[in-house]
Amino acid sequence: MSDAATSAGLPDRQTALDLLRTYTTKPGLLKHALAVEAAMRASARRHAGEDEHAWGLVGLLHDFDYERWPGPTEHPYKGCEILLGLGYPEWLRRAILSHASYTGVPRQTLLEKTLFACDELCGFLTACALVTPAKSLHEVKVESVRKKMKAAAFAASVSRQDITEGAATLGVGLDEHIGFVLEALRGIAGELGLDGRSIAR
Repeated sequence: MSDAATSAGLPDRQTALDLLRTYTTKPGLLKHALAVEAAMRASARRHAGEDEHAWGLVGLLHDFDYERWPGPTEHPYKGCEILLGLGYPEWLRRAILSHASYTGVPRQTLLEKTLFACDELCGFLTACALVTPAKSLHEVKVESVRKKMKAAAFAASVSRQDITEGAATLGVGLDEHIGFVLEALRGIAGELGLDGRSIAR
């Protein structure tokens, strides 16, 4: 197995986006894909020598099969079968398999650990933004995120354990990790409909 996450052999972003939209139609899932992509791209920039396009595609496609095959016996296996048929490299398929703990695929590379660390957190930050007065990521504060993490009824489907474990696996403090991913999502707040403008319509 090669650990090298490079753009070599990868399609361009538009091709990957078209693939995502072929299997995913729900706005929430599409926005989640964009959010994780943004977090992964920012993370690649943070680490010298990492390939931003390669990391971004992993984030964009990690759940592309979820809408059609949401069960743990099919997701993300179905998606990885499709990616294999399309010629996507083994390292990318392995990273996608590793983000779901039940697959038993251990997270070994920095890319794999980062995908896991960003996935649930992106969903939680989106939920936090949606309950702000302006429905804006710019109104979300790290301390409010930490407070909401303690409220079991809030965004109950999001695994707090995965969020904390993800930060620990990366060797960064939880507040630092939340702040970093939050800043990445703010960069595409308009695309996510979380820039505070939607309530003015």
